[in-house]
Amino acid sequence: MKPILKILLPILILAAGVGTFAMLRATKPEQPVAQIEERIWRVDVMEVQPRTLTPALTLYGRLESPNSFKAAASAASRIDGVMVKEGERVTAGQLLVTLDERDFLPRLDQARSEVLELEAQIRSEGIRQQSDITALVQEKKLLQLSRQGVDRAQRLRKKNLGSDSALDEAEQSLATQALSLNSRELSIADHPARLSALEARLARARARVTELELEFERSRLLAPFDGIVAEVKVAEGDQVSKNTVLLTLYDPGTLEVRARIPTPFQEELDQVRKTGQTLSGEAVIGGRRLELRLLRLAGEASPSGVDALFKFESRPDWLRPGQVIRFDIRRLPQPDAVPVPFSALYRGNRVYRLEDGRMRGIGVETLGSFTDASGKERQLVRAPELKIGDRLVITHLPNAVDGLRAEAVAGE
Repeated sequence: MKPILKILLPILILAAGVGTFAMLRATKPEQPVAQIEERIWRVDVMEVQPRTLTPALTLYGRLESPNSFKAAASAASRIDGVMVKEGERVTAGQLLVTLDERDFLPRLDQARSEVLELEAQIRSEGIRQQSDITALVQEKKLLQLSRQGVDRAQRLRKKNLGSDSALDEAEQSLATQALSLNSRELSIADHPARLSALEARLARARARVTELELEFERSRLLAPFDGIVAEVKVAEGDQVSKNTVLLTLYDPGTLEVRARIPTPFQEELDQVRKTGQTLSGEAVIGGRRLELRLLRLAGEASPSGVDALFKFESRPDWLRPGQVIRFDIRRLPQPDAVPVPFSALYRGNRVYRLEDGRMRGIGVETLGSFTDASGKERQLVRAPELKIGDRLVITHLPNAVDGLRAEAVAGE
């Protein structure tokens, strides 16, 4: 029996354990089925009221002045004095910079001396011409006497009363006198050419004097208009070469704003200009509102757009060239436009309408920015699906999708 007991005992124990597990499983309490509840997002909404509104195009422009004066050295010289500082206001005719006059006066004196020398040469040429004319009469008389001497020597030689040497001397005297007369006549004939050459040299010398006098006059650089000193590039004692820019000056009343008009808006803005309307805009700088108007478009364009130049209606003397400002220009009125907060836009061209507790996406056309009566900046959008009274979700949800459950908690 013991061997059989050893075999049956483990089997009985195992069977008892299985039975107990089955009984416990059959008598365990039933767990309720888990209920998954969909989350409801609480959002702000606004009521849609489409109407005709005028959008604005935001631009960034750089201030520049077309009336900018660059004071340059008229000649190589040393800076004798700098009378102004950067940022200082100056008036027309005010002395800005002086160059050392010792770099100008010696060359000017030399040029004036050349003029005096040439004037003296011209007077001498006139005296020489008068002398040649007077001498020509005597030369002709002497030539006549030499011919008579040759004739006399020839007659005497035929009568054997004169020698061959006497005839040779007479003929030599005649030839010499003929050469002298020819030289005198050539000198008289060449007088106009010599005089013209001297007068040309005199004109060149006088022009040189005028040039050096102008250089000397410009060694004292004066302000050509009322303005502000933008930059001073030299100091007293500096050695500068000709045409070196010493300082720059600009007229604050001529400040312009150069801004790039993006290519998609060029046609629309051109239509505004063709209708004769003044294209205007507004900038807010340091809490001040400044009105601008379009002056002209640049002569060249680029693939990204064309530069436009705007002028301030007032005179903001506190602005400076090189400053970058942000401003808005008014575009053509757009019908069926809806101003929405920027938080209502997704990917720049999509908004969500709240319908029956769920969000429904709508593709929209963006028309530009708009500032409402309260001074808040909005984005104008338009879409055929947007109707009066629709409720748009203006709370920006990072997980916004079609069908997302939402509940309006407040309106705008």
